[in-house]
Amino acid sequence: METKILKPTNENIILAASLLKQGEVIGVPTETVYGLAGDSGNKSAIEKIFKAKGRPNDNPLICHISNLEMLKRVVKEIPKDAITLAKRFWPGPLTIIMPRGKGVCKESCAGLGSVGVRMPNNIITLKIIELAGVPFSAPSANISGKPSPTTAMDVYEDMKGKIPVIIDGGECEAGVESTVLSLLNNTPIILRPGVITKKDLEKALSKEVKIAKGVIEEISSTQKVLSPGMKYKHYAPKADITVLEGSLEEFCEYVKSHSDESTYAMCFDEEKDSIPIPSISYGKKNDPRTQAHKLFSTLRELDALNAKKVFARCPQKTGVSLAVYNRLIRSAGFKIIDLKNKNKTFC
Repeated sequence: METKILKPTNENIILAASLLKQGEVIGVPTETVYGLAGDSGNKSAIEKIFKAKGRPNDNPLICHISNLEMLKRVVKEIPKDAITLAKRFWPGPLTIIMPRGKGVCKESCAGLGSVGVRMPNNIITLKIIELAGVPFSAPSANISGKPSPTTAMDVYEDMKGKIPVIIDGGECEAGVESTVLSLLNNTPIILRPGVITKKDLEKALSKEVKIAKGVIEEISSTQKVLSPGMKYKHYAPKADITVLEGSLEEFCEYVKSHSDESTYAMCFDEEKDSIPIPSISYGKKNDPRTQAHKLFSTLRELDALNAKKVFARCPQKTGVSLAVYNRLIRSAGFKIIDLKNKNKTFC
């Protein structure tokens, strides 16, 4: 199959919508990362997504809609909190898990009775959904386990020959996937952190929001999950990554004695000149949004550099930084070293 990268002209947006209605799978931009989109109600299209990515079929997909009327087609019931959050954060990088409706096939949701839904904040993709008249399910448009794509060329590298069309919407703004919040129980629970934070959600809902243990801890491969990004190793380049917790001085001392010619450091912008081995930065130290924006492109750059081993500076674990930390430890396969205690953990 020939894969074309197309500009988001009216003609190409109409083509993309037509392909979706025909059961094809396409690459589309969102404000978070690029998605691999297929009709949520079409079993054949969903199977194409899993095949193209090499994705385990017990890893549910997120359903994307363009308006609240479409929400009624994809969920069985709409909790009051969902309406509150939709009015505050949609369109935007928030996925809400609710009881699955008839408009989404069970294969898209890994056979679960729930579905994660969001309205992307991208005018191109919203127009495609409107014209297609169908919600689409879309994981990130990369080979399963690799860093998520934030440009059309990233998608092309992974999906060349597997899908007919990629709509080029430029570089994604957020850079990490949406926050996933479950509303299936009385207390809302964050299953995957993003740029919409616990504090943001609690302010909107005027109630406590919990964070699932799986956000910072590895969970069993046999455990069922309600959200993507909770099982398996994710976001990983070919290099072996280890996250080092500690001061810059402790980091430099460690990497100097544990590196060879194919070792790189992942650090913050302000630290590059201090690192004693080749290094690339993934954002400003005290600006987690720049870290989120650059993280996946930095992980992909490591492959271009043919890095074999990578030591990464550890971000903070609150607010938007929690999303960065969540993605980074998964790219490292949960290999973390506490430099103060010299304690290596495999969470």
